[in-house]
Amino acid sequence: MVAGLEGLRIFQLAEELADAVWTEVITWKPFVRDTVGRQLAEAADSVGANIAEGHGRFHYREEITFDYYGRGSLRETRYWLRRAHTRRIIGNETFQCLMAKVDQLEPQLNAYIGSLERKAAASKRKGASLIKPPARSPVECRCVS
Repeated sequence: MVAGLEGLRIFQLAEELADAVWTEVITWKPFVRDTVGRQLAEAADSVGANIAEGHGRFHYREEITFDYYGRGSLRETRYWLRRAHTRRIIGNETFQCLMAKVDQLEPQLNAYIGSLERKAAASKRKGASLIKPPARSPVECRCVS
């Protein structure tokens, strides 16, 4: 079992989406790749990047904020996929495949945000700080020279 960020299903799905988009976009003709493709790839990459940045924050509220940004990037990804399909840059099969990844990730990201909201509220009710507990104990590192 993978712990930490890489163990989060939403992060894994975000990486899968970003890699699938990249694999598609790099095959496009230069004009299309440099306009729609660049926007689509950046939006898809931003989903996981925001989840990662939020996960590295020490306060629930900060993590939630970055997850909101990630959700916005996911919706932007949806927009650019629709543009690519409407403009006949991608066919039905590719569109359906990529949209299925978006559709799978969105409710899971929303559920994760909801979970963090509940944790933040519980911490506040207990009078505790909104600081997240550490993910794991620090490990002593011994480098070989």
